[in-house]
Amino acid sequence: MNKEIEKRKAKNVEIRKLYDKATEVCSEFFSNEYRYSDEEAIEELGLDKELIHQLVEDYVVQILTSITQFEDFIEQLNSETTSNESPNYTPLQELAHKNLGVARNLRIKDAEQLLSTMMKKEDLKYLNLCLKILKSCAIKLNPERAYNTLKLIEVKSGF
Repeated sequence: MNKEIEKRKAKNVEIRKLYDKATEVCSEFFSNEYRYSDEEAIEELGLDKELIHQLVEDYVVQILTSITQFEDFIEQLNSETTSNESPNYTPLQELAHKNLGVARNLRIKDAEQLLSTMMKKEDLKYLNLCLKILKSCAIKLNPERAYNTLKLIEVKSGF
């Protein structure tokens, strides 16, 4: 029993560190200390609070798994640029558009702003920065779900 409590405490400490770092990254970019509120989504979509919370949890998983795809696209773009090929931003922009729709529906303003920018920018350094901030914003939405998702991604990528 004590072993389980210790494991839970250790996990909570890791989640707190993850959340604190995410908060720091987001506040460097969003000077207004944006904080998501589900009230607008509940009112405008006519859904109950529990369903919105489930959809936000699903969004967190979706964004964190999409980050890997975004990174792959950016790596490909780097390769194309290095080899003097014409870089094709379309796959990255399409993924940003897909995720933007979900963010808009749930009224997640910080993600909307970042994903909209990612659909338009063709600056790889800036796109990498957007990914870092987008990941941090997702972590802030639901730190425990984000922690579990990141651990699962880590385990899957190890195989």
